[in-house]
Amino acid sequence: MEQFAALIDALVYTRSRNEKLRLIGEYLRATPDPDRGWALAALSDGLDFPAVKSSTIRTLLKERVDPVLWTLSRDFVGDTAETASLLWPQKPTAPEEAPSPPSVSETVELLKGMTRKSVLTELPALLDRLDVSGRYALLKLATGAMRIGISARLAKVAFADAFGVPVEEVEEYWHGLAPPYPELFAWAAEGADPPDMAGIPLFKPFMLAHPLEDTVVSLDDYVAEWKWDGIRVQLVHAGEETRLFSRGGDDISHTFPEMLPALDFPAILDGELLVQGTTQGGETGGAASFNALQQRLGRKTVSKKMLAESPAFVRVYDVLSLDGENLREKPWEERRAILEALMARLPPERFDLSAIVEARDFEHLAQIREGARDDAIEGLMLKRRDSPYVPGRKTGLWYKWKRDPLLIDCVLMYAQRGSGKRSSFYSDYTFGCWDGDPDAGADLLPVGKAYSGFTDAELKKIDRHVRQNTVNRFGPVRETDRSLVFEVAFDSVHASKRHKSGLAMRFPRIHRIRWDKPPHEADRIEALRALVRD
Repeated sequence: MEQFAALIDALVYTRSRNEKLRLIGEYLRATPDPDRGWALAALSDGLDFPAVKSSTIRTLLKERVDPVLWTLSRDFVGDTAETASLLWPQKPTAPEEAPSPPSVSETVELLKGMTRKSVLTELPALLDRLDVSGRYALLKLATGAMRIGISARLAKVAFADAFGVPVEEVEEYWHGLAPPYPELFAWAAEGADPPDMAGIPLFKPFMLAHPLEDTVVSLDDYVAEWKWDGIRVQLVHAGEETRLFSRGGDDISHTFPEMLPALDFPAILDGELLVQGTTQGGETGGAASFNALQQRLGRKTVSKKMLAESPAFVRVYDVLSLDGENLREKPWEERRAILEALMARLPPERFDLSAIVEARDFEHLAQIREGARDDAIEGLMLKRRDSPYVPGRKTGLWYKWKRDPLLIDCVLMYAQRGSGKRSSFYSDYTFGCWDGDPDAGADLLPVGKAYSGFTDAELKKIDRHVRQNTVNRFGPVRETDRSLVFEVAFDSVHASKRHKSGLAMRFPRIHRIRWDKPPHEADRIEALRALVRD
């Protein structure tokens, strides 16, 4: 565990991507199985220990240190694992009596064996065997919330670099294997045969798009499709089994079980998962907003009511494999023709085809994009007609052309400190619109929260404003006077029973800080409500 803790410490203080890759690679090459496999799983968020939650750690610490000291320290540090590792009371022992630290493998086995009841005694015993760095690494591993600047993709790249194998092959094998990945290490590090994936529905790395930005393309070479506002998925059938994968390669089959029997022949389909909307007459049809889809995301079980009220379907726009034939090397036009013919084999209540957007030329296409305000549309995709399906972002093949965001002026109401590097700053902001005429005494109603869209210099200035203009406190939240206006960008707005304003914004972010604008000139709630699409 000491080597893993040292790796975590080094990664926390390293900003360079290349240096992070080097550090992880050195650890993977130097560490024996199965420790390195468990460590790799932890870095890529592949471990889950249901008995250990952040609330468990808070309970343990409040029993051992002053609760006020814990609360103040956690608020200042901004990270539960770091605060707990520093405040944990170390039992005084002679050097020869000090307990030996556990290995990563022993730690994983102990955590896997803990229950909601036993964790209150077994986790403290494990923490007592470690120093500050070891406790920090343990708690990060146990809660499954590393948040040290390492994405699952970066961990896979580091693995591929460490052993000189293609990251695309690593990703294809990865999702058919379980931690601590002995077959993966045997293949990459020891030259063994590739893992046997026969008959397993495997995730294939997605082909991604570059932002269009200032590029102008010819519609002789490119075709346009709508960019749908759902979640990118891959539906795979192999060996009499069907699985549904998210953009990151996570198996989300249990969240959308109605999709699994819908594909019953060998194929890999790429598309956008959406839920069906409901017409005013109560009939289902078309795609609902992302807000409707969000009600089903992340659920471990889905009720019969939810399946009936928000049935899922996939808007298909590519086929990677069909009846055992790999189609990824074929040009887009050939794959599209195969996909169009394939639609007759798919149940229409679970699949439809992403339509081509017809336009005379690029300027005409821009006009069509400007007029698109359907809840389920994010913008346009431009795909080169002769492009093969290749993993990752390859320049010049696919472009995404998102629609311009909606803008509205809101007033800052509440602020809360961020986490990690932002733990010392008030960086999470709740803002509102006027519920009527502010000059006639109307109040603000909160309409959204945002924590992005500003520079570090602007963050410091807003933080100073919050501290100097606080009028009330509610635990970690500060209420500010109604004096600062944000121009907020967002993709869409939807009716919501969960919010006091009755509205929920989709992807709000700070577009501009209006230091110059008087708060009474901010927008009213009616302006936001008018943007809701039925």
